[in-house]
Amino acid sequence: MNYLNLKTPRFLFTISFLLTFLITFAQQNNGKIKGTITTSDGEQAAGVNIVLKNSKYWTVTNEDGSFDFNRIKANTYMLQVSLAGYETLENEVIVVESETTIINLKLKVSNKELKEVIVNGKKNIVSKKTDYVARMPLKNLENPQVYNVIHKELLQEQIAVDIRSAVLNAPGTTTKIYPSGGLEITFRGFSTGVNARNGMETLSGRSSVSIDNAERIEVLKGPSGTLFGSSVSSFGGVVNLVTKKPFEASKTEISYTGGSFGLQRIAVDFNMPLTQDKKVLFRMNASANTENSFLDYGFNKTVLFAPSIIYKVTDKLTLSLDTEIYNTNNTRPTYGRSYAAGLTNPTDLKLDYRTSLFADDADAKTSSPKIFAQAEYKLSDKWKSTTLFSWVDERVDYSYQYYTVWNSPTEVQRIVSRFGPIHNNFTNFQENINGEFSTGSIKHKLLTGINYRFTKGTFKYATTGVLDIIDITKDFEPIRKKEVDAALKDLEFGVPDEQTFSVYASDVVSFTDRLSIMLSLRFDNFVQKKLEDTEGYNQTALSPKLGLVYEIVKDQVSLFGNYMNGFQNSGPVNQPDGTLLILKPIYANQYEGGVKIEAFDKKISTTLSYYNITIDNATRTTPDGFNVQDGKQVSKGIDFEFIANPIAGLNIIAGYAYNDNRIVKSSNTAIEGNKASGAPENVVNFWLSYKFQNKLKDLGFGIGGNYVDKQYKFENESFYAPSYSIYNATVFYDRPAWRVGIKYNNFTDTKYWDSYGMAQNPANVLVNLTLKL
Repeated sequence: MNYLNLKTPRFLFTISFLLTFLITFAQQNNGKIKGTITTSDGEQAAGVNIVLKNSKYWTVTNEDGSFDFNRIKANTYMLQVSLAGYETLENEVIVVESETTIINLKLKVSNKELKEVIVNGKKNIVSKKTDYVARMPLKNLENPQVYNVIHKELLQEQIAVDIRSAVLNAPGTTTKIYPSGGLEITFRGFSTGVNARNGMETLSGRSSVSIDNAERIEVLKGPSGTLFGSSVSSFGGVVNLVTKKPFEASKTEISYTGGSFGLQRIAVDFNMPLTQDKKVLFRMNASANTENSFLDYGFNKTVLFAPSIIYKVTDKLTLSLDTEIYNTNNTRPTYGRSYAAGLTNPTDLKLDYRTSLFADDADAKTSSPKIFAQAEYKLSDKWKSTTLFSWVDERVDYSYQYYTVWNSPTEVQRIVSRFGPIHNNFTNFQENINGEFSTGSIKHKLLTGINYRFTKGTFKYATTGVLDIIDITKDFEPIRKKEVDAALKDLEFGVPDEQTFSVYASDVVSFTDRLSIMLSLRFDNFVQKKLEDTEGYNQTALSPKLGLVYEIVKDQVSLFGNYMNGFQNSGPVNQPDGTLLILKPIYANQYEGGVKIEAFDKKISTTLSYYNITIDNATRTTPDGFNVQDGKQVSKGIDFEFIANPIAGLNIIAGYAYNDNRIVKSSNTAIEGNKASGAPENVVNFWLSYKFQNKLKDLGFGIGGNYVDKQYKFENESFYAPSYSIYNATVFYDRPAWRVGIKYNNFTDTKYWDSYGMAQNPANVLVNLTLKL
């Protein structure tokens, strides 16, 4: 992987330019076919196979039943529309040079039968359809923001059993587990969690998130404070989990996964309409998981219950309720607080890769109930109101967390802290109005919204200090809970109530069918209440967002640019002379430009962009103890994604990210110019799979991997996790009524560490059996 360098982005830009040129040239002397497939009762038919017989052309209808063929040679063709088990439709189509032929067909099946077929079908991995990224229906080519969509079908193919492995399909993404137990996700040089669920806040820093209720995962790149606020968005972006929703057919899936390190896992996905008219729909996702660590101590046990219901009250009003309870009982990873001079990376330590310094009776227990409610009302054909409510109750009964201080390669200090009981309650109310209108020939897609957020919590903490100092080359015992409890000293901290009121608006103005501009602005008022002797504060922030899109090839190639803003609220600081410094919100501003391509009848999707994120008002401390707000950090780089479904059964996913994130100005001048912690320079991901279509039908295989560059743990660049490459492979047999798959993770048995210096899983095997009832 040493070939990755600054020349790579130039090569990628050249390839994108050539693709754009070839697409533009090729379509000039060819014709097009466009159309829509509906059911006999007028419903839009998604996921239908469309083939031009005796040619290489084929496609699948979109969610709205539409399809199109581009760059078709002038000729007479037979268009074939087919669904397994149903009557095949055929229609003659004449393609004329430089003209578009329109054809609309109706399937001769009932709406019920069609939807059951769609449910059993596979989502096209190239699809980037989402209403959450822009909080309005906006196609990928029309959206000036870069984002990635990871579908559940891909996760099933990869036998992904947790969110951590799932998000690695997004370019530039790396992960680690917080010492508190939650999932930390890093991209574009900044860290975040899965902080959004169906577009609403759902913090999970101490309780994590289950994958078993995930329809897809959306990774929004760049500061997104304008539409999502500071509590959901980091300066790198947002991770949004979209949950599974009820549908009109009756269907049940039962999945069992077993594997290395004692993994035993069962998941159930049950769906059914509750009324004959299918106005009330119900779905339940549930799972139970138990596994041991690859270390000699450690375990993870989880239980999920996630019922959801949709009630179609009228043709205009739809109500939905989405709930979830996720309980965990596990051990936390060991976090190294400091390392003696001369210790530069984990390979310098003489601790065996599979040995733990702590026993697993000092564990952690958390629960995380969630409630999400939505009322969608169709005001007119072009306007709708969406009212949302979310409530997240993150509870930590107790959480024993392990820490080390390394005096030498063989000598280590052991420390344990216990967090809990901790209670964090997040309540959100949101109202969005979406609509479309025109001013003359100029078209508008408008979003206006308000959001009220309220949080409260309690926090208890205890720590042991240094329990002992041991030589790991000699016999030693892991630290046990009894020893920890005897040395703990309890502390309790007050947690101030917080509330945020926000107003935002976004207008996508289309001057032509190819040129559009996005204008967005958010007003955010944050109030932290006074708590005992701690001063509260009231802070206001304005967060703008601008975007420009020009489709140089309609519905196939677009050039885009954006300015995006993110912010973090900062409380007042007491100065050494007794004065109070009122800080401004810390802002991150991104400038980005690039190209998006969806070509060859949407069989290929690619995005290439360059971005620059600047934080120019970070706080720092002067040598005499005064706080000033003039620190500066710059993160810049390249994002590249390539997704393709070039022929039936073949899926290709590849991504590359280059990031240079540096501390430009700081109170500690010694780190100025250094790389930011946990921000690798080069990250690569790929996945290739093929399912046989004729001979050996239903048999498939997949192979993929990830490369991550060196990552510094501290900003003084004294300790780092070495670069690594991990490769995974799978073989599966996928029938309509059942599926069996085998996955071999890290089949080269590579030893590697995350940016915290924590050892990661060696080679392991997963076996999955899914019944589709």
